[in-house]
This record gives sequence, structure tokens and C-alpha cells, in this order.
Amino acid sequence: MNTMLHLGLGSFHRAHQGVYLHELIKTGDTSWTLAGGNTRPDMAETLAALAAQGGAYTLETISPAGEHRYERITSIRKVIPYAADLAGLIAEGASPATKIISFTVTEAGYYLDAKNRLDLNFADLAADLQAAKAGRPGSTIYAALTAILRARRAAGAGPVTLLNCDNLRHNGDRSRSGLLQFVDLLGDSDLRAWIEANTTSPNAMVDRITPRPAPEVRERVKAATGVDDPAALMGESFIQWVIEDRFAAGRPAWEKVGVEMVTSVDPYEEAKIRLLNATHSCIAWAGTLAGFLYIHEGTHDAEIRRLAHDYVTDDTIPCLHSPGKPSPIDLAAYRDIVLDRFGNPAIRDTNQRVAMDGYSKIPGFIVPTIRERLAANASIASVAMLPALFLAYLQRWHRGQIPYTYQDQAMDPASAHAICESADPLAAFAADKVLFGPLAGDERLVAALRTASARVADFVQRRSP
Repeated sequence: MNTMLHLGLGSFHRAHQGVYLHELIKTGDTSWTLAGGNTRPDMAETLAALAAQGGAYTLETISPAGEHRYERITSIRKVIPYAADLAGLIAEGASPATKIISFTVTEAGYYLDAKNRLDLNFADLAADLQAAKAGRPGSTIYAALTAILRARRAAGAGPVTLLNCDNLRHNGDRSRSGLLQFVDLLGDSDLRAWIEANTTSPNAMVDRITPRPAPEVRERVKAATGVDDPAALMGESFIQWVIEDRFAAGRPAWEKVGVEMVTSVDPYEEAKIRLLNATHSCIAWAGTLAGFLYIHEGTHDAEIRRLAHDYVTDDTIPCLHSPGKPSPIDLAAYRDIVLDRFGNPAIRDTNQRVAMDGYSKIPGFIVPTIRERLAANASIASVAMLPALFLAYLQRWHRGQIPYTYQDQAMDPASAHAICESADPLAAFAADKVLFGPLAGDERLVAALRTASARVADFVQRRSP
């Protein structure tokens, strides 16, 4: 039996990677199993429920047409309880049976700046670096992987694949770079050499909208199945996984259950990040400004939907599809599918969840389109609306007027407040290198943002609750 160890047993993993392996096991292929746990002391109640249920949980899926489906997912066979020393995760990762170590820690959990360098200004990362120098594990992904791989090398457990399952462009390459930088900062040249010789880090693109489970999910699951499941969760019916076929020690036969195994994920990744992820953020920021709580409300609002549609049609599709470099994806059809998915009222995905981490999403999801359009001397009028919406959102956050807690791992709150308090907030915003990298302060960017911000101000004046 081969094991895939997953770090981060959140909703997305259980509605995505866990489902694909479950489907493969249903075909009669029982050669792989999942083990998993968390590197931080969060989700304690969910992990306890999963452990009590032997790793099983109920997934509710709902289509845009309102079709509900319930299935008991049983691919997780070992739930590893959280411990500050990560002893259980380290032991599992050092086992010869473990052939893949996968992880979901959100985009901001990689602490990479615009040049893909580790940003040690983050206190938890800096603390973990010192802990690792002293031979202790830590809670960040790099510290956890370092502790696991040190133990694996010592045990002679053989090669292993490090599989990133987060919404991060070039996620395998970038998380691998971050890990190797972390190991270099430790001065552990032997571990670095072992990692380079014994691991691979395929890039992958993942997709399924999975909201944080609300109490009514558990209630619906019980009513439909008779099972009272504290670990129940809900996701949309759409699901997609595209993976580069570069594995160090074998892999499940995922292609049998719909996973797309490819030589390059680039076109799929760019389409998803720019057409789906950026559009999602656009709707969340605009929807919050208009007084909506849920993504589907903003998606069905004609004015907000037009902002998202125009961003994709005017500025993004021309970047991803050209006569000289055609996309293998029908991007206009994909745009429409995305908006249909976002409009699914049953998902009840919150603006709070989607609006988070703007300081990671602007540079990761939105700035590439701005950069490429400017390089082609093309208009950025439509894409500029997205950071302009975020600035208006940020200013409302600064005034304490966001109706929920805004979470942003990459944001320095003091710097964000300073932007909002400056004599010219837009100029200060456009000059922020965390958000815009080398484009920070570019006159063309500033001009486009001023025009876009005027449009946003009009929108807010008319639509603000």
C-alpha cells in the first residue's frame, strides 16, 4: 500500500484531492491511501471528528441547476492529530510507504516576494528558520517539509514527490524554490543535495469552489443521509485537476478518474488564475462595497457581472490567446462557465472568504495582465478596475467599515493604514512594491488607476448600503 501524506486537512483538500483518490478506490484500485494532518493547531474540532469517523466524511455537491448529491468519502485512512513537534507527520513522511507529500496552505503561505525570494519580514517564517537551525520543527510549510525530509533522509526512505495543491502560479516550481531557499538559509547543504536528487515538485492546477462549511450543511447532510457528520462539507459540482506528470516514486492512476496528466500546466493554470481567481476577487470586493454578503449575489448583479466580464474579455483573453500563440482552451466559453459557477446560489460562498489575501492576489492574479498589456502598449482600463476596487475596499477596511474580519497574511496592516491616511492614497497605493512589483509608481498604471478609481467612486456612491 502506497501513502499520500497531505499537510492541511481543510475543506478544499477534502472536496478535491480526497475525492479523486476516493473515486479511484471505487474502481477497485486500492494501491494508494491518504494520511493527513495539520501543521498548525487549527481546525481542532474538524480533525477530532475526522479521527472519530476513521477519516470518513460526507461531501455535498450542488450544481448551478440546484441538483444536490451526497457521498461518503473514505480515501483518508489515517488522521494524524496535531502536535507542536509534528511527530506524527514526521513519522508518516519518513515512512518508505509514503511516496507523495502534498499540501494546501493558501497562496499567502509561501512567503515569496515578486522575485520569488523568501520574505523573512514575516515573523512566523523568521521564527521557524531559527527553530529549524536548532533542529526543531515549525508550522510553516518550509519548516514542516524540512523536518519531514530530514527524517526521511536519515531513515533512507527513498525518493518522494512534493505535490503543491494550492492556487499558486507555477506552484510546484515556486514552492520548491522557497523550500530550497529555506534550506540554504539553514546552511544544510547535505539536505539540499538530497532534496535535489530525491524529490520532484510537479506544477499542478486545481479547481473546485469549496466554501467554509456552514452549520446548515451538517443539517442538510443529516436530513438527506441520516448521518450526523461534524466533518461534513459542501462544494460545487464542477471539479478539475491538471498535473505535470513528474513523480519521483510513482503515483495513483488519476487519469482513470478524470485528472488531466500533462507535460505542461501553463495554459490551464493561466486561464484559471486570471479568468477564475481574479474574477472571483473582483466580484468579492465589488460585492462587499455594494453591501452583499455572498458571491452569487454580486454575480447576479448586472453592473458587477459586467465589470468581471469586461476584465476578462477586454484585457485578459488577448493576453492568453493570439494567432501566434493560441490557447488550447476556449477562453470565452470558460469565462461564461466561470460566471455560471459563481452565480450558483446554493454554494453561498462568502465575500469574506474570497476577498481575503488581496496583497497576494493582486500581484499573483492581476498584475501579470497589467504588465503584459502595458508591454503591448494596449489599454488596461478594464483590468485596472480590479485593483481600484481593492483600494476602495481597503479604505473601507481602514475606517473599520467592512462587515466582517478581513484576513490577509501578506499585508502589513501598518503600511496599509498608511496608504489610506496619505495625502494621495491612490498614488501611495500604486507605489506599493508588494502589490505592483517593478510596475509600482509607473505613470501609465497611476493614470489608469485614477480613471478606474473615479468609476469605482461613482459605483460606491450609487450602490453603497
